[in-house]
Amino acid sequence: MVTKQLLKGLPEDADLRRADSLAREIFSDVANKWAFLIIEALGERTLRFSELRTDVEGVSHKMLTQNLRMLERNGLVERKVHPTVPPRVEYTLTEPGRALRATVDSMCGWTHTYLGHIEDARRRFGA
Repeated sequence: MVTKQLLKGLPEDADLRRADSLAREIFSDVANKWAFLIIEALGERTLRFSELRTDVEGVSHKMLTQNLRMLERNGLVERKVHPTVPPRVEYTLTEPGRALRATVDSMCGWTHTYLGHIEDARRRFGA
């Protein structure tokens, strides 16, 4: 967690420990499985809604829509609507979204590295 020394001089909105901080709101928004999986799926690509839905297995239409809107609101995803019939909508990570992807990639790597350990712990816990 961020120490008080590192927060010195930053606005209160930057303190994740504060319930009313913008930083905590942003953290809460992006720290969910669907947001992580959407960011990972987009990577360096531009995808349409249907392509994202295929790539993010198990996500409902509603959850994908909600998470894309949240990611767009937070400036992590750019939505481009092409004036065609029917409209073609594409999604791309912005620069901050690509920067967050590095963290998401690290989390995915951590999961792969420790999957066996976690499975063993869950078996022991359930036994």
